[in-house]
Amino acid sequence: MAASPFSVKRFRILFIFCWLVIFTQHTLLLYFYNFPLQTAVVDSLVTNAFLLLKCLLIITTLRFYLPGGKGYFNFFILCLVLSLGAVLISKGVLQMIQGDGADYSYFLNRSFGIRASMAFLFLSCVALICIIWRRHQDEEDMAGRKSDAQKMAKDAELFKLRQQLQPHFLFNSLNSINALIGSQPKEARKMVQQLSEFLRGTIKKDETQWISLGEELQHLQLYLDIETIRFGNRLHTIVEKEEAVLEMKLPALLLQPIVENAIKFGLYDTIGPTNIHIKATAVNNELLITVQNPFDPETSSSRTGVGFGLKSIERRLYLLFARTNLLHTETAGSLFTTVLKIPQTINE
Repeated sequence: MAASPFSVKRFRILFIFCWLVIFTQHTLLLYFYNFPLQTAVVDSLVTNAFLLLKCLLIITTLRFYLPGGKGYFNFFILCLVLSLGAVLISKGVLQMIQGDGADYSYFLNRSFGIRASMAFLFLSCVALICIIWRRHQDEEDMAGRKSDAQKMAKDAELFKLRQQLQPHFLFNSLNSINALIGSQPKEARKMVQQLSEFLRGTIKKDETQWISLGEELQHLQLYLDIETIRFGNRLHTIVEKEEAVLEMKLPALLLQPIVENAIKFGLYDTIGPTNIHIKATAVNNELLITVQNPFDPETSSSRTGVGFGLKSIERRLYLLFARTNLLHTETAGSLFTTVLKIPQTINE
């Protein structure tokens, strides 16, 4: 059951004000036509009281029934019937109250058509306002349900994308732990502890969609510590950041897949030490993060375009910002660069 327009305070105030204006005009009109003030007040009070009851009946009916198509014609016929009924009943009551004076009875008979027309016009206007209000409420409810459904679908897709990325890193880490157990058990235990701390932080951040860059870098460092154990002295990371950007916001766990992609193409297809360069700056109210890694142009698959990890980040950014230009990659010689932009205008 939908609420009536009376659930809105402004409508109730406006409705009462309009009714007082109608009552006053009705009284003054009869008084100016030389009817006694008492007669004018009683006539106005009785006539508009019955009209008010019919009006309330219309409003109540529209709480349960909203016409459509041919139903509009039938509903306005109902308004006409109610208008005639209100005028006839008020006429009978007024004749009993005011007596059988010839002048007043003649006036009631002569004004019947005008009274019925005005009553129908008023009831029709009230009905039309209620119908428009109900339609607007239904459209708002439908838009709200559609928005909620879209948000649920978006959240589900974001969750699925993140869950697809995590097993890849987890399997690699477990394989590395397995390789270290026999030769370097101390390093294996350390890696298990770091992996546990990293996954615990990942689970906690599932509940918070937006975090500061400082928090994201702290979590990223856990990942880098694990990778450092895996690759030893081959992996070196350089993080450059301005103090002003540490409080800027970004989606949680967004950097780890990008850095993982840089490590993959920086170490798997090259020999010797590898430097992964991460730089964060603020440009035009956007957080700009650049991740740079070396790669072998002849053997690296990165020259064919972005892989699953970066495509997942692109999809996640599109779901959050509805933009496709927030992540791009470029190559220059043997350097592969990933540039990420995070607008700071979105609500958390």
